Amino acid sequence: MTLSEPTATPQADQDTPNYGPVIRQRRKALGMTLDDVAKATNLTIGFLSQVERGISSPSLSSFQRIAGALQTSLEQLIKVPEPYSEYVSKDNRQTYLLGKAKRLYEKLGPGFPGALTYPCIIHRPPGHVSEHMQHEGEVFCYLLEGSLEYHLGDKVFIMTPGDSIHHDTAKPHYSRVLGNDPSAELWVSSTPINFSKS
Repeated sequence: MTLSEPTATPQADQDTPNYGPVIRQRRKALGMTLDDVAKATNLTIGFLSQVERGISSPSLSSFQRIAGALQTSLEQLIKVPEPYSEYVSKDNRQTYLLGKAKRLYEKLGPGFPGALTYPCIIHRPPGHVSEHMQHEGEVFCYLLEGSLEYHLGDKVFIMTPGDSIHHDTAKPHYSRVLGNDPSAELWVSSTPINFSKS
């Protein structure tokens, strides 16, 4: 994942960067309150405050929504190159390391301006529990490695390699990595095209 230079691995031991101060600086520069950002992202004020203080770390999806609400992109916010290319070799993917649990995100796209889907591979450690989410859009997940307990509304699915799930993200959802092995998950998600203060 590219932070300043994309060379992290799922087993990376380096400290994870804290992007909270960068998010707070951008928000204040735009004259936005935490409430403004919360309304634009469907995230809670409490969670956003924790992110800015470095107590919590957003998922890549939430980070993209925060960046959108702040009228920028994730790459611009954390100051990494944002090249567009329809073709990306496996050795040249942008990667991001987020959170104290050191979730590793391998960015597979978008490959062109205006793309409507955001594919990535996520590596999570054993026992990791994702954010509880509910927002506009849709998501597809194909489990490559490990085992997941996937909560979707009132249902719970136990996923093993080869299983997939595709749903409307307006349904409440979150997942947990089961067992002693890390997971590797292929995700394709959509995000709202417009973010505004209203």
